[in-house]
Amino acid sequence: MHRPPNAPSREGAIVTHVPGQDTDPDAGVVLRTPQGRWVLAATVLGSAIVMLDSTVVNVALPRLGENLGADFAGLQWVISAYTLTLASLILIGGSLGDRLGRRRVFVIGTIGFAAASAVCALSPTIEVLVIARAAQGVAGALLTPGSLAIIEASFRPDDRGAAIGAWSGLGGVAAAVGPFLGGWLVQAASWRWVFLINLPVAVLVVWVARRHVPESWGAEVSGRLDYAGAVTGAVGLGLTTFGLIEGRTWVGVAGLLALVGFVAVEARAREPMLPLSLFRIRRFSVANGVTLVVYGALGVVFFLLGLVLQVAAGYPPVLAGAAMLPVTAIMLAFSSRAGALAQRIGPRLPMTLGPVLIAAGLLLMTRITATSSYLGSVLPAAVVLGAGLTLTVAPLTATVLASVGPERAGIASGVNNAVARAAGLLAVASIPLVTGMDPMRMASPAALVDGFHRTMLLSALLCLAGAAISAVGLREREVVAPEPAQPCFNCPVGAPPAVVYATTGSSSGNAQAS
Repeated sequence: MHRPPNAPSREGAIVTHVPGQDTDPDAGVVLRTPQGRWVLAATVLGSAIVMLDSTVVNVALPRLGENLGADFAGLQWVISAYTLTLASLILIGGSLGDRLGRRRVFVIGTIGFAAASAVCALSPTIEVLVIARAAQGVAGALLTPGSLAIIEASFRPDDRGAAIGAWSGLGGVAAAVGPFLGGWLVQAASWRWVFLINLPVAVLVVWVARRHVPESWGAEVSGRLDYAGAVTGAVGLGLTTFGLIEGRTWVGVAGLLALVGFVAVEARAREPMLPLSLFRIRRFSVANGVTLVVYGALGVVFFLLGLVLQVAAGYPPVLAGAAMLPVTAIMLAFSSRAGALAQRIGPRLPMTLGPVLIAAGLLLMTRITATSSYLGSVLPAAVVLGAGLTLTVAPLTATVLASVGPERAGIASGVNNAVARAAGLLAVASIPLVTGMDPMRMASPAALVDGFHRTMLLSALLCLAGAAISAVGLREREVVAPEPAQPCFNCPVGAPPAVVYATTGSSSGNAQAS
């Protein structure tokens, strides 16, 4: 590991000083200083480009599919290739930051993300675009864990809570503006600008990080990376996804067998990427069970909704991108209150009622047709869905973190993030199986609406299963944490909870959460 000699150590991190900047290496960066603002800007913008490419591309799918002559399976791969590599490698990305330097890996991930985005924008065929999207996911797995880890390692203890709150709030603004901006770019220029917009942002992030962000490492990293776990996990998810999208049953079965092999590898690994011992903790297992079914349902919803609104209902991209803004607005306004409520009464009631409301919102979406109005059909579903997500997300994130204690909060949050992304990945891949649509061609508007209604019914059932898991698995008065968790402001609609990688410095990405 390349580290400077005699680098000062504080609270589980080894941090280097940036010459000429507002840093006391033994105490950390002060938030209300020029350097503090630069560090915050780098982490917010870096995490924002990864977060937005998880969701904004959905708005561009109809136009890029038409331009590149893609069938329905091709559109699925545009989303799934990105999610596949991101979900498979995100835990390894956190470990690499601990070993090689969080700023270094963050910068490498940003450069890689920009390069892959450029290839996406210039793609002449759907096949090239899918490969570039997979490369984006690899780079995102390097970039994403580093953003919050840099905040935890860089800022002095008294400023960390405020820095994380600002990071969350500014991420929420990006989540709210992103789909609208993406729709405007598609409508005013081309779907290619959804990817090109990443390039100037990435250049700014790299410049700021190199000049203003101190380097940090995990203080107690040891052992080897879990390469066997990373490979078997990626192969298992990849084969299962391919089998579902392409309708190859034997490939899907091979993928499921590979996932079983992944569990066996992790059970025997000395330092596993996915510590199975975490799942012996009841609250952790319950919270991840809820995550699996609820985020699986949401992945399907937001993949199909943009297609239905544009292809069947005739919405222009900018209006399709803005259709779910009420969901983000409700979450921004009330997530912190939902977290405080869960702190007072325990997570069981919010995490039971929340998925029920999400299910109700999805059932309301079955009223969306080619001729229905926004005010009459889309808006009521968005409001109820937003209320359900508000009650669910903050208590769920707090429960994940509190179930394992601060010394393992980083890896717990990373696992939860991977579960959410994998759930969305497999759910989107299952759409042809559920709807009966032919993946080798684009569905007609009528068939698309019919398939959307079927998936909304199934997704609502998944959310009700999440409510049942919470009701049975959580204790009524179980307190989730000494303090309410930071609300998930920077979780875009349909995206997983924010990854919390802080700095206790284990090879698995263990962290201390603020």
